[in-house]
Amino acid sequence: MNRSATAQAIFQGLGALLDLCWIGGKSGADRVLWPPVEVGTPFYGLMNWVHPPRLQIFGAEESDFLNSLESAIREALIQRLLGPATGAILICDNLIEQAQVLRVGADIAGTPIWATPSAPIVVLERLYHYRQTLEASTVIHGELLEVFGMGVLVTGGSGIGKSELALELISRGHRLIADDTPNLTRIAPDVLEGVCPPTIRDLLEVRGLGILNIRRMFGDSAIKRNKRVRLIVHLVKQEEIPPSDDARLRGLRDVQVILGVGIPVITLPIAPGRNLAVLLECAVRDHILRLNGYQADEDLMARMAQVMAEDAPAMAEALPCV
Repeated sequence: MNRSATAQAIFQGLGALLDLCWIGGKSGADRVLWPPVEVGTPFYGLMNWVHPPRLQIFGAEESDFLNSLESAIREALIQRLLGPATGAILICDNLIEQAQVLRVGADIAGTPIWATPSAPIVVLERLYHYRQTLEASTVIHGELLEVFGMGVLVTGGSGIGKSELALELISRGHRLIADDTPNLTRIAPDVLEGVCPPTIRDLLEVRGLGILNIRRMFGDSAIKRNKRVRLIVHLVKQEEIPPSDDARLRGLRDVQVILGVGIPVITLPIAPGRNLAVLLECAVRDHILRLNGYQADEDLMARMAQVMAEDAPAMAEALPCV
């Protein structure tokens, strides 16, 4: 899954990792550096003047190369570097003097220039992992919580009561990760991790109450920074679910594939008088038992089979002889 990314988004994503400083070209903050591309297309480069990449890495070697050129040739290369084909320039090795030389032209062209004390090899490694994370992430509409230590994503139609359920679970001692738009990232072939976008961190919107700061209301223990998503609980109005005898025995269970990872789904019917917080807690407890190898429906079927097997001889004796 390829997703586009603006200069501002990439700067925020890499800022802490690389200790980035925005030197010039801030008018290009909304410039798309990494549009959706085919797999294998380069998203960065080192002095690739013929086919400029989306993000130009500029280190000590590149600086020495520019300084070795005649003035006219150097100015021509710099103008081409700052042209529209380059998304942004990332200057490594704390080459602040070189960054200041490029700053004026970057401000005119709207080409973002960032500086980092890290070496190019470190920058390239960080970019590689960041790009992988970007391509393997998505935003899901729902509430992401930690319930009994398990990451649970609550989904359902707008206005069905997801936020109210999340608030009740928080009041019962469980923890909020993200409200409304959790960001899910595939960090391993079969692992999805959910985090909250920075702009809505600690916040929960509840109809009639507006925006609530959960950390300030319930304390730091009510907030969890990130969590692996292990279960999806989908809320649906009861009248929208067709009757099924099998559902009474096994429940409404399915699997939803997100970013190539299969996540178990339990559908909870919404009806007046049903305590959804208790039902969700029981759904999580039951799911934990299933992960440990126990299933109540199979236990019941085994008991029924044992009773039938024990009664079979008596039933055979009671049959009339022909």
